[in-house]
Amino acid sequence: MVQVRQTTIVDAPVDEVWRVLRDFNGHDRWHPAVAASEIEHGDPSDLIGAVRHFRLADGGELREQLLSLSDRDRSFSYCILEAPFPLMGYVAHVRLKPVTDGDRTFWEWRSEFSPPAESRAALEKLVREGIYLAGFAAIRRLFGGQRGSAAVPPPLTHPHKGEGDHRVALGARDVGHRAGEALPAFSGGSTTALAEGNAEVFRQDGTGPGRSPSPLWGWVGGAGTEAGHHSPTTTERTRAILVERYGGPEVLQLKEIALPPPGPGEVRIRHTIVGVNFIDVYCRTGYFDLLKPPGVPGMEAAGVVEAVGENVDGMEPGDRVAYACPPVGAYAERRNMAPDLLVRLSPDIPDELAAASLLKGVSASFLLHDVFPVRSGQIVLVHAAAGGVGQLLVQWASALGATVIATVSTEDKAALAGRLGAQHAIVHGRENFADAVMRITGGRGADVVYDAVGNDTFAGSLASLAVRGHLVSFGQASGPVGNWDIGRFSSKSITVSRPNYGHYTDTPEKLGPHVERFFAAVRHGLVRVEPPRRYPLVNAADAHRDLESRRTTGSLVLVV
Repeated sequence: MVQVRQTTIVDAPVDEVWRVLRDFNGHDRWHPAVAASEIEHGDPSDLIGAVRHFRLADGGELREQLLSLSDRDRSFSYCILEAPFPLMGYVAHVRLKPVTDGDRTFWEWRSEFSPPAESRAALEKLVREGIYLAGFAAIRRLFGGQRGSAAVPPPLTHPHKGEGDHRVALGARDVGHRAGEALPAFSGGSTTALAEGNAEVFRQDGTGPGRSPSPLWGWVGGAGTEAGHHSPTTTERTRAILVERYGGPEVLQLKEIALPPPGPGEVRIRHTIVGVNFIDVYCRTGYFDLLKPPGVPGMEAAGVVEAVGENVDGMEPGDRVAYACPPVGAYAERRNMAPDLLVRLSPDIPDELAAASLLKGVSASFLLHDVFPVRSGQIVLVHAAAGGVGQLLVQWASALGATVIATVSTEDKAALAGRLGAQHAIVHGRENFADAVMRITGGRGADVVYDAVGNDTFAGSLASLAVRGHLVSFGQASGPVGNWDIGRFSSKSITVSRPNYGHYTDTPEKLGPHVERFFAAVRHGLVRVEPPRRYPLVNAADAHRDLESRRTTGSLVLVV
C-alpha cells in the first residue's frame, strides 16, 4: 500500500479556497490535467456517491466517486473507479484548515493505493507531482500567489521495447500508445510516463474495450495476458477463483495465478477459511465496482501471516489473523494485502468462526448500534432472519431487550428464528408480512425494519413501520428497490437509510470497536454463530448458487 501526503499554504481565506475545492465538478476550471468534467446522470456535485467523468488534457479519461463531504470540517474524500493508470484501490482525502497567523489556508491532500510492484515508484511520483503539486500550484496562481510552486516534471519515456501497441482500457474506449512513446498525461500540458522500461505493465493485447485496469493484468496465467513479470526467483504461484468476465456462478473458475512477494507495507496471508457473502455476488455480477475482471472476489477470510514486507510493524510470520474489508481477493489460497484492517485472532476465536462471521458480525454491530441504536422495548422487524446477518440481528436485538419479528421463507427457518430469540416469525407466502406485523403490534408497526432483501420487500417494509419508524435498507438480494417519491414517507414521518459497509469500517479506528463489540457478544453468549456450510475452494460456484437461491441458513465458507 502506497501512501502519498502533500501539504501547502494558500494566500487566501479558507472559506474562499473551500468554495473552489468543494465543487466536485470544478477541477476543469483550475487543475491543468483536466480538460473537461461532468457529473454522471446529472446528479448534484455534492451528492455523496456522485461520479465525475474527467477528460484529461492528453485525451485520457478518468472516473472518480465522491465518498464523503463535510462543510463543517472543510474536507472530502473520493475514490478512483476507472483510470488510465493502475492506481488500484485509490482513495484520496482533502482537508482545509485556517492558518492562525494570517488570513491564509492550510491544505492537506493525501491518498493511499496499491500499485503493481514494478510501477510503485513511478506511480507515487505521478500522484505526488502530476496531481497534487500541480494542483497546489494552480490554486495558488488562481488566488494570486506563487509560494513554493513546484514545476511539473518533464515527460519520461520508455526505451524502445519492440513493435506493438500497449493499451489501457478506459470504459468504452481505448487509449493506445506505441512502444517508445510517452504514456498518457496526468499533468497539465505534458506527458508523464510511469517508469522507464516498464511498458509491460500495460500490455493488454486482445482485451478489447470496456475493461478497466486490474492488478492481475500481466500476472494471471491463461487469461489472455502475459504472466510472470517478476523474476522466477521472486514470483510464486497460488490457486485462486478468478472472474474473467461478469456473469453467473459459472464464471467462478479455479486458476493458478502469479503471486509477487509482499511489497513495502504489505503482508502475505495463507488462508485457511474464506467467508462467502452476498457482496461477493454483487462483485461477480458487476453490480459493485469493487472487482474489475480479471479479478479474484472475496472480502472475508482467516489464516496465518506467511511473510512480511518492509515497513510493517506489529505483524510477524505465524500470526493468526482475519479480515473483512476490501480490496477483494479472498477467494485464494494466498494473497498480499496491507495490514491496516487485519484483525489479530485470540486463541478462543477459531479460524472458521472468524471467517464465517466477522463481516456479518461487524455489520450487525453498526446496524444495531450506529445506524439505528436499538433500545429495550422497541419493535424490530428482521427480514431473511435465517441468513448469516439475519441470525445475528435476531439474537443481538433480542439481547438488547427488543421485541423481534422475523420473516423467513420456510417453516423450518421460522422454527430456527424462534430458537434464536424472535418472539414472532412470519413465513413468506403464508400471509402478507406487512399485514402480519400490524396484527402482531396491534396496528402500531415496527420501530425499525432491517431489510437486506430489496425489491421484493421494500414496499412492505415501509408499510410495516410505525410512525417515525426507520427502514434500514442494507442489501438487495432480490434486486434494486427502484425509485420512490419521498413525499409519500411523510404520512408516517418515515426515515430510510442505505448504509455502506465501507463507510463504517474503512479505518482501524472505525473498525476496531465493532470487532471488539462483536467478539465480546460471542464470548458472553449474547450471540451464537451456527457452524457454517462448508465448500471446497474449487466449488465456489456451488456456494454462490446456494446463497442466491436461499437454500441455506447461516453462513457459508470455502475451505482452502
